[in-house]
Amino acid sequence: MLVHWIWLAIRTGLGDRGRMLLLQHFSGAEDVYFADEAAMAPFAAFSPEAQASLRDKSLHAAEKILSDCKNADIHVLTWQDAAYPRRLKNIADPPVVLYYKGRLPEVDALPVISVVGTRKASAYGLTISKRLGYELASCGAVVVSGMASGADTMAMRGALSAGEPVIGVLGCGADVVYPFSNHALYRDAQRQGCLLTEFPPGTPPIGSNFPRRNRIISGLACGVLVVEAPERSGALITAKQAADQGRNVFVVPGNIDVSTCKGSNALLRDGALAVSSGWDIVSEYEYLFPGKIRKNTASSRQSAYLDEVDQMVPPQDKPLPKVAQKPKTPKKKSVADSFERKKEIDKPLSTAYIDAEEKLPPLDEQEQRIVALIRKGVTLVDDLMAQSEVPSGQVLGILTMLEIKGVVTRLPGKRVAMKK
Repeated sequence: MLVHWIWLAIRTGLGDRGRMLLLQHFSGAEDVYFADEAAMAPFAAFSPEAQASLRDKSLHAAEKILSDCKNADIHVLTWQDAAYPRRLKNIADPPVVLYYKGRLPEVDALPVISVVGTRKASAYGLTISKRLGYELASCGAVVVSGMASGADTMAMRGALSAGEPVIGVLGCGADVVYPFSNHALYRDAQRQGCLLTEFPPGTPPIGSNFPRRNRIISGLACGVLVVEAPERSGALITAKQAADQGRNVFVVPGNIDVSTCKGSNALLRDGALAVSSGWDIVSEYEYLFPGKIRKNTASSRQSAYLDEVDQMVPPQDKPLPKVAQKPKTPKKKSVADSFERKKEIDKPLSTAYIDAEEKLPPLDEQEQRIVALIRKGVTLVDDLMAQSEVPSGQVLGILTMLEIKGVVTRLPGKRVAMKK
């Protein structure tokens, strides 16, 4: 019964991995609830707090949560339900119960991309977050975010403007709005997708809840996009969890002189994939979701409005307004000027016979080794790792640097090619 799942979810001292051990041993939460002391013998190593909590068979708290869910129109999804997302179910520590408001998208049938970033994003970061959120949704992806202010908020606004479903993963109850300034965003996300959490109704936004919810943000997704993140950031925690869960990590390259980009730029050095558009990301999953992905480049109009920047960017980080200047009167062109222009060469000198090596930026020894293999026709990243004699953990980082230098380009299906 549903009440037994909630009972198991609120046992203290267990942790998510402890709950999963119980579910792997018993056939469900109801069997855990009715297990006697002898049946619990294999779990004697559990902490005294966990064992005492499992011996407490009172269902009062679980029944109260069920009642609150009914009153707040909150749906309850258990780990054993068919609708529970498979990607999330397969991580090491999935929540045994999820609460959500709205309509849960078909997570397993669609490419899901989580977008994370700093709450103190620059004006550039806010604009890019909104633009990429729109582009991802327009290309067929379900956008997931933590609904925090800054980059998360802007990514969700962009995705919602594309008219596609979204998922907001909360560090509080589904009936609690945090930050309160996002009240309208919560309403729109619920109407167009859902607000999802592992925390029962009424749970306040306690600081320790947010690192926990990050594993859900990454666990739901095929890949995680980091837009802008300082060296100490919750976005970096999500990126690490994504890598541990076997998800791709994508990063928007940032200004090396801006502190809020230092953490995300470091991810590029460690092998994350550099991207500049939503299609760069979604195209990686084209072969997994045939017919569900579409290329849409009509996103250049997406930007952060002045009021959005005013709400989120600290005053010292905002660009100074341009001073109004008197418009210049166009200078009249003489016949002599026109005659001189006719003598200009309107066709650049051909570079067809220039050696290709002269056009490439300087490459170190390992980069040259990778480039040589690609020129021989080796295009799969896995094959490059096997044949290059470069440690596999460094190959992705080298490919990222080659991409930044304009030497190679990424292709769908984890392939690369020389840039034309």
